[in-house]
Amino acid sequence: MNESEFLNRYCINLNSNQLDAVKTIEGPVLLLAVPGSGKTTVLVNRLGYMLYCKGIAPENILTLTYTVAATKDMAERFTKLFGEELAGRLEFRTINGICAKIIAHYGRIIGKSSFELVTDERITGKLLTDIYLKVVGEYPTESDIKSIRTLITYCKNMCLNENEIKQVGKDEGIDLYKIYSAYNSGLKERSLMDYDDQMIYAYRMLKGSKELLSYYKNEYRYICVDEAQDTSKIQHMIISILAGRTGNLFMVGDEDQSIYGFRAAYPDALLNFEKDHPGAKVLVMDQNYRSNARIVEAADLFIQHNQSRHKKHMCATREPMSDVSIVSLSSREAQYSYLFKIASDIQKQTAVLYRDNESILPLVDILEREGVSYRIKNADMAFFTHRVVVDITNMLKFSLSPSDPELFMKIYFKFQAFLRKPDAEAMCYFADKDHSGILDAAEKIELSSRVLGNCRSLRTHFKNMASETPLKAINRLENYMGYGDYLKTNNIDTNKIFILKMLAKNESDIASFLARLDELRILLTEKAPDYNSKFILSTIHSSKGLEYDSVILMDVINGVFPSKVIKKNDKADKQELRDFEEERRIFYVGITRAKEKLTIFKYADKASIFVKELTGKDNDKVTEKKKVTTKTATPLLKKKKPENAGVKAKIPPQLVIGERVSQDRYGAGTIIDVDYDDDEMPTKFMVEFDGGEQRKFVYPFAFTMGMKIIK
Repeated sequence: MNESEFLNRYCINLNSNQLDAVKTIEGPVLLLAVPGSGKTTVLVNRLGYMLYCKGIAPENILTLTYTVAATKDMAERFTKLFGEELAGRLEFRTINGICAKIIAHYGRIIGKSSFELVTDERITGKLLTDIYLKVVGEYPTESDIKSIRTLITYCKNMCLNENEIKQVGKDEGIDLYKIYSAYNSGLKERSLMDYDDQMIYAYRMLKGSKELLSYYKNEYRYICVDEAQDTSKIQHMIISILAGRTGNLFMVGDEDQSIYGFRAAYPDALLNFEKDHPGAKVLVMDQNYRSNARIVEAADLFIQHNQSRHKKHMCATREPMSDVSIVSLSSREAQYSYLFKIASDIQKQTAVLYRDNESILPLVDILEREGVSYRIKNADMAFFTHRVVVDITNMLKFSLSPSDPELFMKIYFKFQAFLRKPDAEAMCYFADKDHSGILDAAEKIELSSRVLGNCRSLRTHFKNMASETPLKAINRLENYMGYGDYLKTNNIDTNKIFILKMLAKNESDIASFLARLDELRILLTEKAPDYNSKFILSTIHSSKGLEYDSVILMDVINGVFPSKVIKKNDKADKQELRDFEEERRIFYVGITRAKEKLTIFKYADKASIFVKELTGKDNDKVTEKKKVTTKTATPLLKKKKPENAGVKAKIPPQLVIGERVSQDRYGAGTIIDVDYDDDEMPTKFMVEFDGGEQRKFVYPFAFTMGMKIIK
């Protein structure tokens, strides 16, 4: 079948760049595919072209994808276009899938069975927990174990040596090499291997057995790799050795979309492709069919700020429509009210995208309280087991249970009180003996005047904290009890505290706040997705490969996204620059999910280098290309605190003590009290409903959520 017959028979319509990619079969080829350029379509059509026009046997083609879901999707697409017969003879696999096949084959050659693959994370989790406890000296949280898993995966996939692993551990503030070594020894003792070992062992077998390598080189004469920018170093090594005989390697990817550095994604393989594969061809599909031209222009301008990339530009095929919208809000907190309004009256598919899972928790809390529909993709519970969150919840619990030795031993050293462990244990002993509070027992043991004074201060703080609102209690912990200093000293991210404060604002006491945290954790774990909802919440990572009519990016703030800002004249090491460029790529992936409309929040009290780069405000040469409009959200109105709380005094326009209000859930009632922050801004107000129940509400959220003044 010739090219024309092939295209006509299967109704294939490609642009010139796509057609070049389909027809380039022999030798090493790198296809750089910008977002929305139709790379999967090209991959599938290229497979058909190889079979029907070049007469290549399907058994000689290996197609590798990043996930099991992607292999299934590509096989289904091929079947739909070209039929089941040839699809059944083609091999679509993940890298781990082909490694499993290689290891099993090698076992047959040498007459031995391989280590068993661990598929149950509870087994490795138990092993890592025991190791962590021995090395670190404290019991790990689920978040700690998740972080250790990620670091081990990174080290194995990057093929790091001992010194390099130690450096990674130093950067993370943990003896990673000791944990890493003990973990590997534990697996070997049990004749087990994890998914990362599976790739390392397969590579070693291919390198060590000429018979094995020759077999697979003969079998797979053409190798196609999808999402090559997300492939790790060890994976690229496996691919290269398999393709070594014929050199017929077709890699599709885009280093601008490499966002899995924490999993050891290795975009350098794309940047060094011509060097590593002499005679290689580099093709580019630069036309974006997804987004309106304004979004494409802004995204292309933005990604040019990265240095480690191929020189290329993304071109728009669609007409300009709505401009990119930068919505200015008074504060980071204001975004939740803004998003709630959108969710409450949503007309078309809208995705709210964010860097970290925790960003969305305050919004989820509000949506759940008000019964507004939403759909969340791949909710991650790591926030609830993060060290900072566990610390603060333990401290809050201790304020309510000041005689609990288990809680005290988890937190005593985190207040800069300089209390030694033996003294802390002695205090627990005397408290139990005398049935007193543990901090009261500081009077019973010999302590320096300084440490005793610290314990007395902590006792007073905890006593006062027990009757405070959770927001005030968290502020006290962070700013007056030494915990904030502890976090700074240990270089621990404090963004979790902001999220806790946002959640705390909706509760009147510590017990209800702790209960609400548990409710949210269970809810996010067990709640079935509402697939009919048009309001979608997703991390940018989970949105990769997807597209939405309208996209909103939240929490684009220096210190959050990106987590660390590196300016042109800043002195930064190579790894810091790599990390910063990856965060820029994450932002790029996020904005290129939008088809029709892109909105990004900007906060009056928080700077954002990414917003500046997107709008072109830091580059005089591209100012004329800017396609951005700025809207300003309605600011919160500020009024003075009333002089006479007992009279019907106006507070802000919507808050009047003695005023009648109505609320969908509780009915009609009367405002009886108002709380203020240090700036005399109303934060909460109490309503006594006609049925006798009193409820505290957050201002101004209650009114944006439907509460009304009864005229």
